[in-house]
Amino acid sequence: MAEILYKDESYLIQGAIFEVYREMGYGFLEGVYQECLEKEFSYRNIPFYSQQTLTLYYKESPLNQIYKPDFVCFDKIIIELKSVSKLNPEHRAQVINYLKATKIRLGILVNFGHHPKVEIERILL
Repeated sequence: MAEILYKDESYLIQGAIFEVYREMGYGFLEGVYQECLEKEFSYRNIPFYSQQTLTLYYKESPLNQIYKPDFVCFDKIIIELKSVSKLNPEHRAQVINYLKATKIRLGILVNFGHHPKVEIERILL
């Protein structure tokens, strides 16, 4: 059986996400969940950067275009937040493209707009 990439870190991140959803529910804009997760990550001592500028690459050459993911946790996991009724393939493609361009291997796509529970998808490169 294959080892789960960053299992312990992912577990901690998901716990924070569940807590924010339990506390806030669904229906707010992404910015509200962004701020709540910043607080929850801090409460739980989860190392993170919020909206940090990351360099994108094309054939090993840096691009002028930049990417500001919602979060990078543990310096190795991208967290992308959504607040939509349903995740669609474009949301997944966005995370995959960010992973490819930044050389980070794991992304977590989170949808706070879903009811009755938050949607969390692990996306591996």
